[in-house]
Amino acid sequence: MLKTVGQALFSTGLQYPKHNVESKGDDYEVRRYEATNWVSTTLMGMDGDAAMNAGFRRLFKYIQGENERGEKVEMTAPVTCRIEPGAGPACESTFTVSFFIPEQHQADPPKPTSPDIHIENRPEFTAFVRTYGGFSLEEMAREEHLKLVESLRRDGLEFREAPYYRAGYDSPFKLINRRNEVWLLQ
Repeated sequence: MLKTVGQALFSTGLQYPKHNVESKGDDYEVRRYEATNWVSTTLMGMDGDAAMNAGFRRLFKYIQGENERGEKVEMTAPVTCRIEPGAGPACESTFTVSFFIPEQHQADPPKPTSPDIHIENRPEFTAFVRTYGGFSLEEMAREEHLKLVESLRRDGLEFREAPYYRAGYDSPFKLINRRNEVWLLQ
């Protein structure tokens, strides 16, 4: 437990999903991610930051042993949040918060005991990725998302505008050199 708590607090020694950088634009990368399993939870609402916090807490319980095996699972990075915007400005969005499942559990992840959590198999995908620092709240992520959209349009690239992803690599206790990303899929 101390190792997992330390990883969550200090963001050190974390596993990441495997990917290759295929190319780089002026202010983004094009990455190809391998097919992997993630543990996920979906929430509805209008507040992305509240959804991220609630989703993180649900998933943290899973990695602390609230699964069919009672097995602790190491913390990984990034924590992603797939955002499917609602149809209008006053409509609820769908937020799917996910943790990458570590390599040692990829072939056979522990099954969740909570009905609010599921194992998600993400097939191989290509993402356009914009990286930025600081403490990323919903408004900042939305601004970075719009900057990424502008960059991809400027460069004449085809992409899906929705859903988009927020990705965070650091514990809330890490104060400097923070890494956040927004992803759009090809």
